[in-house]
Amino acid sequence: MKVILKETIDTLGIVGSECDVARGYARNYLLPQGKAIEATPQNRKVIEQAKAKFELQIAKERKLALEMADRLKTVEVTIKAKVHEDVRLYGSITTHDIKAALNAQEITLERRSILLVEPIRETGEYKVPIRLYKDVEPEITVKVVPEEDVK
Repeated sequence: MKVILKETIDTLGIVGSECDVARGYARNYLLPQGKAIEATPQNRKVIEQAKAKFELQIAKERKLALEMADRLKTVEVTIKAKVHEDVRLYGSITTHDIKAALNAQEITLERRSILLVEPIRETGEYKVPIRLYKDVEPEITVKVVPEEDVK
């Protein structure tokens, strides 16, 4: 089913773009939530008229993403974890752990915007990209250090 997006959705596209989605996804999620409209000739005309408004919204979103990217480039997160054999972790560090550490520094992000390819399983320093907008992906530094054994 062809729909026209009324807001930017990471997996589909930006505001005003026309995309093809599964009928159930459109009918049960996108259309009722007001995130998209059906791609009919009348709706295309309406979107063309509102194109300037969408371009302004895209510019705003991109500007905010670039400002946030400048702020995130200097962010360094330290996560303590239990280790055995000096470097290997008992568990692993996931996007959930990174999100919690960022929240502790008063930085709020969606968990899915943290682009961790695979969980971190050893101590060390890692560069983790964060997707803020379509082509804006700053990297934060994640340091995994051993937790002090308290007995």
